[in-house]
Amino acid sequence: MAAATVSTGLSGLARSLVQQGLLIDADADAIQAQATASKVSFVSQLIQSNKLNALQVAEFASQNFGFPLLDLSTVDADHLPKGVLDASIVQSRRILALYQRGTHLFIATSDPTNLQTLNDVRFQTNHTVEQVVVEDNKLGKLIEKFVESSDTSMKSLDIEDIGDLEFTDDETQAKAKQDESASAEIDDAPVVKYLQKILMDAINGGASDIHFEPYEKFFRIRYRTDGILYEVAQPPLAIKDKISSRIKVISKLDIAEKRVPQDGRMKLVLSKNRAIDFRVSTLPTLYGEKIVMRILDPSSATLGIDALGYDPDQKEALLNAVERPYGMVLVTGPTGSGKTVSLYTCLNILNKPGVNISTAEDPAEINLPGVNQVNVNDKAGLTFAAALKSFLRQDPDVIMVGEIRDLETADIAIKAAQTGHMVLSTLHTNDAPATLTRLMNMGVAPFNIASSVIMITAQRLARRLCSCKKPIDIPREALLRAGFAEEELDGSWQPYGHTGCEKCKGSGYKGRVGIYQVMPITDEMSRLIMKNGTAHDIADQARREGVQDLRQAGLRKVRAGLTSLEEIEAVTNE
Repeated sequence: MAAATVSTGLSGLARSLVQQGLLIDADADAIQAQATASKVSFVSQLIQSNKLNALQVAEFASQNFGFPLLDLSTVDADHLPKGVLDASIVQSRRILALYQRGTHLFIATSDPTNLQTLNDVRFQTNHTVEQVVVEDNKLGKLIEKFVESSDTSMKSLDIEDIGDLEFTDDETQAKAKQDESASAEIDDAPVVKYLQKILMDAINGGASDIHFEPYEKFFRIRYRTDGILYEVAQPPLAIKDKISSRIKVISKLDIAEKRVPQDGRMKLVLSKNRAIDFRVSTLPTLYGEKIVMRILDPSSATLGIDALGYDPDQKEALLNAVERPYGMVLVTGPTGSGKTVSLYTCLNILNKPGVNISTAEDPAEINLPGVNQVNVNDKAGLTFAAALKSFLRQDPDVIMVGEIRDLETADIAIKAAQTGHMVLSTLHTNDAPATLTRLMNMGVAPFNIASSVIMITAQRLARRLCSCKKPIDIPREALLRAGFAEEELDGSWQPYGHTGCEKCKGSGYKGRVGIYQVMPITDEMSRLIMKNGTAHDIADQARREGVQDLRQAGLRKVRAGLTSLEEIEAVTNE
């Protein structure tokens, strides 16, 4: 049969249908015009016109263009990969992610000739995209089910739930009221719902931070989960300013100010009994404002000391220290090592009706009922040192200082510990012995350190192996090099490695476990400090007294099957 004459205005599937004689040119032109006017796909309009049915179109597209044909009635919407494609692109482009294998993504489409859709998916996911042809009517129904199932976590969340904020700064509240008129243009439903979904997915996925990052040619969103950053979405570049402005409005920040960094907070009310706080930080970059939101879940501070991963002897030593009537307990480690949660857990243990607790933080991350929390404000003159001086006139029993940064703060904290108060604080050092020399280097007299500090805890967070972990063989020499003692390699335990499953999203790890060096300050250590002993001297003495360093504590977790040797070597590589 001779090929039919094809209108120059037709392209893709429409042109092929006319060329093969399944559709006349005039009908194809009319259907394409109607599809454009109605803002629907050509295939949907074609089926609606009753010229061809969905199965005929799917079979033709599969045979003519060489793509596999799939019956979507056999696919369960609940088992489709979520978070791979935005709901907006799924609905507007009429496609659906069917399966993801590594960097290969298989998508369902009723029109495999739509190259623009293919390019959009590749750009958003950065994956190799494979097309599978499906019937358009079944595709439409499955898309509805998929979008509905994706939104179930949002249905109990009203727009008003975001923005229930508490500020002590009246000037900030006044500025927020001035910005209410400006916020009207940001309150369009798609941006609001999209942001809510990003926040809910982060909470449900156990993320600790959300990064909104604008670049010249794309805009990406990343979650930090178990200490690792993962890209989760690349929304259209055009909405980056709307998302930024929306976050700033609900965080009570100045949406007109884009030249300097800003810090704020917001509260997301999930139910009557649960609310999540977010600490928001904006940073002007070359192509817009980067926003990082730290998720502050109050439930993490009430898990109890048993959930943190302390070994029984470490737990006993820590509890003995914090329950003493006076002295200083220091928690040390790099940023993101869980120091704040450890301090809050100790405060929860001490938080009783007969105890007066005051904290100075920058800023207070989690609200603790019964604890008097103060946000330091350097611009207003409320420094850590100023707050501490004020606390001493407030009849305190327990004082918590967010961080000892300078000599003045250290001196006041030490004097408080010497005059009948329990003081908890943090420093940024690599391990417990180095903390003592850091205080000396700051200018604190060795006598004051020896007479006030009663315990130092250094810590790290290691990723916990998922339940899909598998036994692995590690050469004896490698185990000895890692730090295991000869007598520990008696065959009574089995090392495990990571594999990867749907639960852990292929990483092999799910959650984190704490690794601790708990070092009580004994009389012998106090004598070393008085003699200006170095960190090496103190570490040697700690070792003689049976204190495990971070590597040894990590190897305990390996023996228990909680994490991998690879992970411990990474987090304790000093």
